[in-house]
Amino acid sequence: MTEPALLLDRNARNWTLASAALALLPLLLQLPSALAAVIAVAGLATAALSLRGVLPMPVRLLLVLAMLGAIVWQMGGVRPGRDTGCALLAAMLAIKSSELRSVRDARSLLGFALFAPFAAFLLDQGPLTTLLAALAGISSLLALQRLAHNEGRSAALPLPGQLRGVGRLLLIGLPLALACFWLFPRLSSPLWGVPERAVGTPGLSDSMEPDKWLDLMADDTPALRVQFFGPVPQPEQRYWRGPVLTRFDGHVWTRDRNVDFRRPAQVSHEGQGWDYQIDYEPTDRRLLVALDLPTAAPEGTALNGEMTLSSQRPLSALTRWHLHSAPATRFDAELSPYQRRAALQLPANFNPRTATLARQWRQEAGGDDAAVVRRALTWITADFSYTLETPATGRDPVDAFLFDYKAGFCQHFSSAFVVLMRNAGIPARVVTGFAGGTHNRLGNYWVVRRMDAHAWAEVWLPQRGWVRVDPTAAVAPERILDTLEDRLPAGADLQRRWLQAGQIGDWLRRGWNDLVLSFDARRQQRLLQPLGLDDLKPGQLLAGFVATALLAMGWMAWLLARGERERDPLLRAWHRLGRRYARLGLAREPHEPALAWAQRVHAQRPDPALIALSLRFAEARYAGTRTELAPLLRDLRRHRPTSGATS
Repeated sequence: MTEPALLLDRNARNWTLASAALALLPLLLQLPSALAAVIAVAGLATAALSLRGVLPMPVRLLLVLAMLGAIVWQMGGVRPGRDTGCALLAAMLAIKSSELRSVRDARSLLGFALFAPFAAFLLDQGPLTTLLAALAGISSLLALQRLAHNEGRSAALPLPGQLRGVGRLLLIGLPLALACFWLFPRLSSPLWGVPERAVGTPGLSDSMEPDKWLDLMADDTPALRVQFFGPVPQPEQRYWRGPVLTRFDGHVWTRDRNVDFRRPAQVSHEGQGWDYQIDYEPTDRRLLVALDLPTAAPEGTALNGEMTLSSQRPLSALTRWHLHSAPATRFDAELSPYQRRAALQLPANFNPRTATLARQWRQEAGGDDAAVVRRALTWITADFSYTLETPATGRDPVDAFLFDYKAGFCQHFSSAFVVLMRNAGIPARVVTGFAGGTHNRLGNYWVVRRMDAHAWAEVWLPQRGWVRVDPTAAVAPERILDTLEDRLPAGADLQRRWLQAGQIGDWLRRGWNDLVLSFDARRQQRLLQPLGLDDLKPGQLLAGFVATALLAMGWMAWLLARGERERDPLLRAWHRLGRRYARLGLAREPHEPALAWAQRVHAQRPDPALIALSLRFAEARYAGTRTELAPLLRDLRRHRPTSGATS
């Protein structure tokens, strides 16, 4: 007959639920806000409904189906991904309290809850996620202590005492954890691939549709951080080149995949250029950006025929790239027939007014391509304006933009400009990426945010090749040249302070990236460079790890051994006295009172001092007389067995 399960008391239940909620929090922060709110409400409701006992099976099944429906509603059920898996884990954890009744159920819930912070690291490895995960771990250890007291039906220690116990556990394991982080040999590439997200993170893509970039332009999270080693490019030179879009179906621009199989273009660079380092935030894509134009591809990347960088692996974590770029004097000065056709391709019977105007300008320019480009820029500067509020496009979006509302943002300007140039017989294409950036004075680096996403045009001119033309800068140069601080009105002291606080926060985040997230195999190999070891081999790292791990485990064993000693100093001193006699074969039996043992020892080795000490010990230990404890402790520590024996 099995023993009935031990029920939870109110205090242990509250600690268990609070710890599970704290473990769930870092994961909820990485999910879409609407889905996170649904899961949080479901968790609170489930905990409240289950106060009187385990919920019936039909109710629990209904909760599971509701959670699955919410995930499909928010994230789609087309294909699984890292984010959908994490959302499913969060949803199941939120309703796990529906079967919380016994101590065993509570331990199961806490064990399941600790998976949530680890799952959150699949989506974000920032300092906030790490801090919340650490708090969740500490809270879970405290809850497990409460469950142990609940199970033993004993009063729990005060919270400070519990915290000291948890801190001691963390202190025991910290050296081994640090040894694993710093010295365990890291692989330059993972043994298995990390699944991609089912819902893509905001970032540049290989297509562009006017009116569809507004979510990106409202996102002020960093896309990349850049540190220059030497000269810094002027604002009009800070164009971060991303995907080049050549194909156009009348509404959507897409990449020509064939360029990935072509060699990088022939480029003549001007001057020394710029040497810099990019910390690229994760996007789960392979697309990278570089200052226009990169001179070479760093290791792990490739340059295609349009001088666009791409990574060999999906960018599912923070990555760091060292690059060099320089402006071009000649960029692909010779076009192949295929390249020319691709750069002049237009869908038939679209935007007739634009085609008529372009042919007229072409005829009036007498074949001077540069004159057509200048005329278009002059017209745009004079008659157009920059705005994010544009009407929906119809069948001929370029005609509507150029001749009707004459206002838009970078996608409209770049798309319309390229279509106008192609109708005039000038090869042209759309380039997407970022423009500008904000200088962080604390760390002396530049932050390029997702809201700095930009699209411009490139036209091909004889003898020069591809030339950058930015019609948006002709209308709104502040969009490209001004930083966030420059755009603040005079007297906006509160906004400036808020901006400075944001710079402090970003500087701290970059420090975290430097210290933790960018610690890869290369940095690990240079870990002991200050000691003269420039390149640690995997065998050396492994040997260092084993040695450090052994020292750490020795530290753990010493602390554990210290923890096993008697906490009461009086009892500890008495036991130490007993061990001295045990070496002579006069050990005290577990059931033997102190005075009886002393008398037995005295019968074999006469020692009145031992009799006196046993009387003083019994009085202090059991009668509660602790007034002369210090002299008693001193005498117990000093006492040694007498020499000789009598029968």
